[in-house]
Amino acid sequence: MSEAVLDTHSVEPNTGVSNAKLGMWLFLASEVMFFTGLIGAYIVLRLGADAWPDPNEILATGILATNTFILIVSSVTMVMALHAVQHNDRGKLILFLVLTALFGLTFLCIKAYDYNHMWHEGTTLSSSLFGSCYYTLTGFHGLHVLAGVISIACLAIGAARGSWNSEQYDAIENIGLYWHFVDLVWIILFAILCLI
Repeated sequence: MSEAVLDTHSVEPNTGVSNAKLGMWLFLASEVMFFTGLIGAYIVLRLGADAWPDPNEILATGILATNTFILIVSSVTMVMALHAVQHNDRGKLILFLVLTALFGLTFLCIKAYDYNHMWHEGTTLSSSLFGSCYYTLTGFHGLHVLAGVISIACLAIGAARGSWNSEQYDAIENIGLYWHFVDLVWIILFAILCLI
């Protein structure tokens, strides 16, 4: 194969962005459609239901708000990781990638606590339409967070091995785009599940 085919950093004249970034944007577009379908189904089911429970009576809104804050902070640390690699600061790059992954893990641990609390309070997948919707929406989101944490951990390992620098950081930028998307989805889920 020619070198041009293997080069993921090449900029395509038709798009002006690298193949890898274009691929990430196309993937995120499919993810937008996926979550739009789930959220749309939730809205239709909620509006069509004769009665809907008050989320504040079922959900630990304070815990979910804390989780929202954690993901917002993780987006900041991801931006700082990108800034560090663009300035060839390997120490800060590793630090901010590890912090981002730890914030993601913290989010998942708090979510597991939330699930356990809800389960013991009687809200399960099969207890109500609200329970089914809640676990489906937040469960799929949790899987996306887990995928992001694994990806960021791999980036941190690569950073420790010296894989990234100011000339080559497409992977960090692309995983950053994914991570910001996952954070944005959670903010939307938090709003429609807890505040509306």
